[in-house]
Amino acid sequence: QVQLVESGGGLMQAGASLRLSCAASGRIFSSYAMGWFRQGPGKEREFVATISGSGGITYYGDSVKGRFAISRDNAKNIVYLKMNSLRPEDTDVYYCAASYVISGSEQVGTYRYWGQGTQVTVSS
Repeated sequence: QVQLVESGGGLMQAGASLRLSCAASGRIFSSYAMGWFRQGPGKEREFVATISGSGGITYYGDSVKGRFAISRDNAKNIVYLKMNSLRPEDTDVYYCAASYVISGSEQVGTYRYWGQGTQVTVSS
């Protein structure tokens, strides 16, 4: 069992930067790829970014590529999402999740454990 707790969300102005954190407890953190997803009211959960268990592989959704960066600290059991050049369309609830697909995954169905989410709101 893995417990995930996100933090760092808030209300930001367009163009600002924000860093989300996701603290994990439970089984060996480096055994899981980690991902960030986001979801707004009435929308499907959207892939944002994923990072492999070792941290050596990352990839991003098209809407955030070049602006967001995912990283992890396996010694601290934390995964981060650094968000730069925020836009109003980035407004959503952001979720971190853990996957058995060790190389990382874009697919919601491959993630076994999910956090409760943290709200990010970007004003224009």
